[in-house]
Amino acid sequence: MTEKHIEHWINGSLTRGSGERTQDVYNPATGEVSATLHLGSAQELEAAVTAARAAADSWGEMSMAKRMAVLFKFRELIAANVNTIAEAITAEHGKVVSDAAGEVARGLEVVEYACGMPQLLKGEYSDQVSTGFDVFSFRQPLGVIAGITPFNFPAMIPLWMSPMAIATGNAFILKPSERDPSASMLIADYWKQAGLPDGVFQVLHGDKEMVDGLLTHSLVDGVSFVGSTPIAKYVYETGVAHGKRVQALGGAKNHAVVMPDADMDLAADHLSAAAYGSAGERCMAISVAVAVGDAADAVVEKVKERAHAIKVGNGTHEDSEMGPVITAAAQERVKRIVGEAEQAGAAVVVDGRDLVVEGHENGYFVGPTLLDQVGLEMSAYTEEIFGPVLAVVRVGSLDEAIELINSNPYGNGTAIFTGSGNAARTFQRKVTVGMIGINVPVPVPVAWHSFGGWKDSLFGEHHMYGPDGVRFYTRGKAVTQRWPEANDHSGASMNFPSTND
Repeated sequence: MTEKHIEHWINGSLTRGSGERTQDVYNPATGEVSATLHLGSAQELEAAVTAARAAADSWGEMSMAKRMAVLFKFRELIAANVNTIAEAITAEHGKVVSDAAGEVARGLEVVEYACGMPQLLKGEYSDQVSTGFDVFSFRQPLGVIAGITPFNFPAMIPLWMSPMAIATGNAFILKPSERDPSASMLIADYWKQAGLPDGVFQVLHGDKEMVDGLLTHSLVDGVSFVGSTPIAKYVYETGVAHGKRVQALGGAKNHAVVMPDADMDLAADHLSAAAYGSAGERCMAISVAVAVGDAADAVVEKVKERAHAIKVGNGTHEDSEMGPVITAAAQERVKRIVGEAEQAGAAVVVDGRDLVVEGHENGYFVGPTLLDQVGLEMSAYTEEIFGPVLAVVRVGSLDEAIELINSNPYGNGTAIFTGSGNAARTFQRKVTVGMIGINVPVPVPVAWHSFGGWKDSLFGEHHMYGPDGVRFYTRGKAVTQRWPEANDHSGASMNFPSTND
């Protein structure tokens, strides 16, 4: 048993709660246990939801100016502590510190966007829609929001959800991944320091039992989720069945098309970064390179060179460019899929299965891996590997590439490398994917646009953050008003109301 204990954050303070269940948290670079996580019970769930419900009633009534004062202070605290958060991420996730800092920076963008909520929540007004009648609209918070977040971005995704929910007047309960929960606890402390009232932001640790409790609790009004597609579908269906508004972002199999006219060095540089950065554990990672015609041999050779040059090691080391995968099970899954691809006839151009990092022999490392001649029936293509593996599929034309992408059940992100504006425009209009990059491999939209995929990558109507985030966390009201003179009772009619008067 380690000395470090990670507790819940309920109604403004830490608590281990009454639950007897615990779970080890590991450092994936060493394979050693770094902390004991206390998993919540029904008692902690009830305490957090009750506190959130009370806090939402008062926070939602607070003036916009006072709310934004808290948001601005929170923004300053996050900006001042990027390195602290990044180091906590690296210790439990394994990604290199610079990558973790980049994750926090992308979360900070959404905090800054949420600081503009007074402008974003402005309603509409129509004067004199009928004689003496005006109509206006405004939006109000849902109430209590549960955020269920994955291991691969333990700071960024909570920072995509909570500032938007809180700025719009909701209370927010975060259920982070059990694998790397410490970043969430830092975020909770920064909200407290920023002056957020107790109960508006809380952290509950748990597994499926806690998720089910949030999905079915009568006082939870909305659920925002990011994770695998099977779980996203379950979260969506369960939450909606219990009367909640749900956005559930699922898995991905992101394709990058490389056209023969592309700058091959540019394409290879960005494919390598997008496939192997964060050990491929990104929902926006490029896991399939669709090489068109003559592009195939050139791009395979150039990615091969770059993959061999990547420095894999402990994410805390300054010279490391890629860290381990999150668990021993993830390590074994990657090795299994590469082995199956090899047996099925794929060429293993770069093989990372036997990588051992000196001094970290028990770490969960897999080296950058490049597969060529991958068939669509292979598990390397059909499964979301979530590891440092780039599969090359060869096609004869752009139309074939688009058909391939559109036939895939996922529709999160995609990209094309080309020098042709016509090819790029054809691609962006025809692919059935939510986020598209043109010579950009990881097209995560900036905060004032919205993040979200299509098909099995998203369940629910709303994308995350940006304008869709505002709409997700609020409900609209439209008011039709009339102020007649005293004793003026004219205008009543048995007919349906009309604007022709």
